[in-house]
Amino acid sequence: MTEKSCPVAQLIQDLEQVLASGRLHDAKNYRRGEEILALLNDVAWGRAGQEHLPAIQHLAEEMHLEDATDTGAETGGHILGVLSDAAELFQSHIETHNCATGECVRLAPAPCQMTCPAGIDVPTYVSLIGEGRDAEAIEVIRKDNPFPWVCGLVCTRPCEFMCVRGRIDKPVSIKFLKAFASERALSWGQYKNPPKAPDNGQSVCVVGAGPGGMSAAYYLALKGYRVRVIESQPSAGGMILLGIPRYRLPREVIDREVAMLQDLGVAFSFNTRLGRDVLMEDLRQEGFAAFLLAIGAHKAYRLGIPGEDDFPQVLDAIGFLRTVALGNRAVPGKKVIVIGGGNVAIDAARTSLRLGAETVILAYRRTRHEMPADEEEVEQAEEEGVEMRFLTIPEAIIGQDSRLEGLRCLRAELVAQEGSSRMRPVPVKGSDFVIEADAVIPAIGQQVDTEGIIQLEGLDWTRRSTIDTNMVSMETSLPGVFAVGDAVTGPATVIEAIGAGKRAAEGIDRYLSGIPQPKMPPVPVRRGRITCQSLSANQKMTAKRPEMALLHIDRRRTTFQQVELGYSEQDARDEAGRCLRCDICLRCGKCVEICRDKMGVNALEMGYFDFDHPVETDFRLTAERCILCGACAANCPTGAMQIDDRDGERVLSLCGTVLNHEALTACAMCGKQMEPFRYLEYVRKRTKGIGQLIDNRPVCDACGRQSAAKVMQSES
Repeated sequence: MTEKSCPVAQLIQDLEQVLASGRLHDAKNYRRGEEILALLNDVAWGRAGQEHLPAIQHLAEEMHLEDATDTGAETGGHILGVLSDAAELFQSHIETHNCATGECVRLAPAPCQMTCPAGIDVPTYVSLIGEGRDAEAIEVIRKDNPFPWVCGLVCTRPCEFMCVRGRIDKPVSIKFLKAFASERALSWGQYKNPPKAPDNGQSVCVVGAGPGGMSAAYYLALKGYRVRVIESQPSAGGMILLGIPRYRLPREVIDREVAMLQDLGVAFSFNTRLGRDVLMEDLRQEGFAAFLLAIGAHKAYRLGIPGEDDFPQVLDAIGFLRTVALGNRAVPGKKVIVIGGGNVAIDAARTSLRLGAETVILAYRRTRHEMPADEEEVEQAEEEGVEMRFLTIPEAIIGQDSRLEGLRCLRAELVAQEGSSRMRPVPVKGSDFVIEADAVIPAIGQQVDTEGIIQLEGLDWTRRSTIDTNMVSMETSLPGVFAVGDAVTGPATVIEAIGAGKRAAEGIDRYLSGIPQPKMPPVPVRRGRITCQSLSANQKMTAKRPEMALLHIDRRRTTFQQVELGYSEQDARDEAGRCLRCDICLRCGKCVEICRDKMGVNALEMGYFDFDHPVETDFRLTAERCILCGACAANCPTGAMQIDDRDGERVLSLCGTVLNHEALTACAMCGKQMEPFRYLEYVRKRTKGIGQLIDNRPVCDACGRQSAAKVMQSES
């Protein structure tokens, strides 16, 4: 069995082969085998409960205790071995209703959910938004992410990168739908905390009030722990407060979602730095039984070029954004150069414009294609007046009398480097030039500020100067000490920190409960299977991703008002309807194969099923060719393809999208309801003596036989 194989699916296959082979001679063992197979199928189809695994184990033990010469003993031993070796995976199937490999077809997770670092059940909450059930959508999101509004505004949306709809036109706007539902639920007073467990008397200290630390605090509080968060800054938020400007993420959004943690009893101690204002030993004496280090990566990397330390007008981007976030709105200079190509560089450039800089130039050593910044952020920066200078390598910061005058640069060219697909910028000799400036803001990355933490004896660090951590449980080398966020990964995303915080909460709970830590990363949990929204094929194909309305450009250049104004309600509902419901449809292609190869109809134009080489998809073409035979639905392993007779019609739908519908016919003689005319024609042309017509109207089999008998009698 390969690592990509599912032990549940493999065990079902093994047991089916044993039962079919006739090698189980003992009647009792054969019956036990059938019962185990039924229970395993429950696990594979999402019908199992906590009592299933003990029942399987009990039956397998009974088989194993039979006569050693019987195949049943061998089979029972095999089942027990698989259950022991893959206990976490079996339990995961029952608890998450997801099979990470997709072999258990009913439990195959949607690509968007598997890509989300927090494992949010995207199809479920998007479907709820489509139905206008925004508060329920937020409830689903917060099972895996306590900050849906924050993420709805600043998430890097890896889910959209994997969205299958993108193979047809554009991905579903998952991020903005989350923001819409969050704002709507808060506005209507329906944004509620789930009930928390009773106080268990144990206390946990979280160091750092960023998204990772606060996520852990949220889930620990729900589990009944007393949680205190210590933060060196005067407010909660970490990098989402200090590093992301208010025009992207308003302060009110952060404050409202932090208040939800306080409502759960999470306590915050601000202006408190570990190692300076309080020591770990002091906290232990206060009764804290476990600790989570979520200190972030707030220390900027240096350029390492001449002049970097000679002028006060050289401001590192992280420090610059922090001072602005805390209220200092002084303009950094009239002619500002920002060095870098990531989101922090873009934020620093756009912030400089808003503070009054006359010109802002962003210098990046590679091309636009290699910029790690979000594409939409880059476009908005250019709209606001930020000038991009690509293939530009800073060589020295120049000036005199402590007054910065410019940045000396070299032109670069990209060359291939062995063992890497990424091109490397190489300076072009003799290409020196100077960009005039009175302020330079380097934004080339961040690292962990180890002050106050490095003194922790026994805490292991990686070669990248990040905290060495078990990425499943988030345990460090110190017993009872866990770590998450940028302090572990280096500069990463908000949603990655949130996912790690959730894992850390589980790890801390297991540590304090004396339960062994998991060996495999958690599988995302399927939170529901919402009924598919009914849409016509034309509606599904013609619906377009809405453009985000933006603040007027003059306001964007001069204020910190939120730039993205959000979707209207109609846009949000319609956009949710574009979802293809990949939590139900596996895109396995069986329907296409049956229709094309077995029935010879070829009515399903589903080019998006091929992940690597998607071709044209058009749901509307099905109605032109489909005979409504139902073969596709009969062979669909998940029920995504449905065929129903209702209101005098036969309707074929894929995850709610109506691909074809046609009126049912009636027998010309007795009036009995029959298949659609197109299907009857298909059968009549391929058979002889079946499917009679009277006055070009179909006749059912019974009336056809009666009619034929009467003809024979009259002829005799």
